[in-house]
Amino acid sequence: MLESVKGLLAEHKQLQEQLSDAAVHQNPALAKKLNRRYAELNAIVAAYDSVNHLTEDLAAAKELAKEDEAFAAEVPGTEEKLTAATEKLRRLLIPRDPDDGRDVIMEIKAGEGGAESALFAADLLRMYIQYANSKGWKTEILDKNESDLGGYKDVQIAIKSNTTDPAQGVYAHLKYEGGVHRVQRVPVTETQGRIHTSAAGVLVFPEVDEPEEVEIGPNDIRIDVYRSSGPGGQSVNTTDSAVRITHLATGIVVAMQNEKSQLQNREAAMRVLRARILAAQQEAIEAEQSAARKSQVKSVDRSERIRTYNFPENRIADHRTGYKSYNLDQVMDGALEPVVQSAIQMDEEARLAALGGEK
Repeated sequence: MLESVKGLLAEHKQLQEQLSDAAVHQNPALAKKLNRRYAELNAIVAAYDSVNHLTEDLAAAKELAKEDEAFAAEVPGTEEKLTAATEKLRRLLIPRDPDDGRDVIMEIKAGEGGAESALFAADLLRMYIQYANSKGWKTEILDKNESDLGGYKDVQIAIKSNTTDPAQGVYAHLKYEGGVHRVQRVPVTETQGRIHTSAAGVLVFPEVDEPEEVEIGPNDIRIDVYRSSGPGGQSVNTTDSAVRITHLATGIVVAMQNEKSQLQNREAAMRVLRARILAAQQEAIEAEQSAARKSQVKSVDRSERIRTYNFPENRIADHRTGYKSYNLDQVMDGALEPVVQSAIQMDEEARLAALGGEK
C-alpha cells in the first residue's frame, strides 16, 4: 500500500508546481480538472502523514516504555489511532469515480400512477432541493412539464457546488439516486382512504465542465422550435420559444420550454444534451471494460426500483443497501444524507472487494 502512495506523492508535488503556473489558469477547464485531482491527493497526503507520525509516536512510546512504565499506557491508544489512520488511508486509495467532482443534471419523471406519480415527482424535486440547500449547493430548474394537479410529468434541475474536493462533489453523492423510486400512500384523489403504489424515475448525469469537452458541430444536430405549452397542453406563449434538439448520431432528443427566450431554452437544452452524450460515451466505455470501474451500487439497471417511500408507516427503505428508517417526513424535508451515506459505504466496500481487500 505504501508503495502505491509514493507515486501519488510525486503526482501531488507535480500538480502543486503546475497550479503555480499562471498559464494553467488561462485554461479554466484544465485548471478545474487539476484542482479536483489536487484536492483528492491532498486528503491522501494528509492521511499518509498521519500514519507516518503515529508510527513514529508508537515506536517512541514502546521504546520509552522499556525504561518508564508510565509510557506503556500510551501504547494501546496510539495503536488504535494508527489502525484507524491506516484504514482511512486504505479507503482513500480506492480508485475514485473520475466524475465524482462534477456537478449534476438530474431528471425526475412521473411513471406508474398517473396524477399521483406526478405529485410524487414534485415531492422528490423538493427533497433534492432541500438536500442541496443543506449541502450549500446551488440549484437551477432547467425545464419542467407540470401536471394538472400541480405535480410534474417531468422536470430537469441542475445542481452545482463550489468545492474542488471530489469526495464532496455533487455527483459523488447524487449518482446513487438514479433509478425508480416507489411511493406508497393515500393519493389526494383517493376518496376511500386506500393506499396506492406509484413510482417516479430519476436520472442523474454528470454535467460537462466546458462545452469543448463534448464537441457538437452544427451538422450533428437538428433544432426544431415550437410554442411552449402548460398543463393540459394549452399554449402559454405566442412565440416559438420552445426548443427541441435532436443529436443525429445517437438519437438523443432534448426539449426545453421553461424560459421565454428561445436562446435561453437552446442553451439549457445544449447543457442537458452534452451531459447525456457524455453519459452515453461513458456507458459505452464501461460496457467494453466490463466492471472495471463500476460499483455494485452504481451498476444497477435504471429501471430497477431502488427505494420505497412508505408514508403511512413514515418509513424509507433502500433496496440496494438495506438501509431503513422511520423518519420519512424528515427525509422528504431534505435529511437525505444517511441514505446517501449507506450507498457510499456500500460502494466503497464493493471497490475494496474488487481490489482484493476485505469487506
